[in-house]
Amino acid sequence: MSDNIPLSWRPALEPVLAQPEARRLGGWLKAEEAAGKAIYPPRGSRLRALELTPLEAVKVVILGQDPYHGPGQAHGLAFSVPEGVRVPPSLVNIYKELATDLGVEIPPHGNLESWARQGVLLLNNALTVEAGQAGSHQNRGWEAITDAAVAAVAAREVPSVFILWGSHARKKAMRVAELARSDRHLVLTAPHPSPLSAHSGFFGSRPFSQANAFLEQHGRGAINW
Repeated sequence: MSDNIPLSWRPALEPVLAQPEARRLGGWLKAEEAAGKAIYPPRGSRLRALELTPLEAVKVVILGQDPYHGPGQAHGLAFSVPEGVRVPPSLVNIYKELATDLGVEIPPHGNLESWARQGVLLLNNALTVEAGQAGSHQNRGWEAITDAAVAAVAAREVPSVFILWGSHARKKAMRVAELARSDRHLVLTAPHPSPLSAHSGFFGSRPFSQANAFLEQHGRGAINW
């Protein structure tokens, strides 16, 4: 794993990175690339979520499963794609809910860096994937690293919002319940925004207005979604 851990996250993540599991992950990724397999996102952007959202700046955590596995899609932020890339179906549905919830005009692109720079940690469970193979890098070691990042946010005294879409996100955020005092944080759950499940309760869940109301109530400032 060649990407450098951003300074604010090092106290939380370096103990995990020192473990054999993380070293095996790094060696395995190098071997996969040496074998000619395309890995997304490319080196240098795999920790983009942590770079754009320092630990002390986190207001909201949105958890994804793994990066998009199509060419040019993944750039280190859950659910986000670079400008110029077709907006994926799950993000289309996120935008639809945002428009319904807050009346926000749907953007013409799928780049969510503006959210990240405001304190929205867009973190996937696994931070890499093989081209065309969804879920291919699950259970290879990323989970210990991203678990530690979630735990670091949950352990902070300042209130934050955890937006959990789908069963994978809910399971991962058990760390919130383990580390947080009662109602310190706001935890919002809903089905995944995928077209397969969005009509089962994602639409109408109004996560954006709820998150902003909580942040303003606790003096942290609303997100300009």
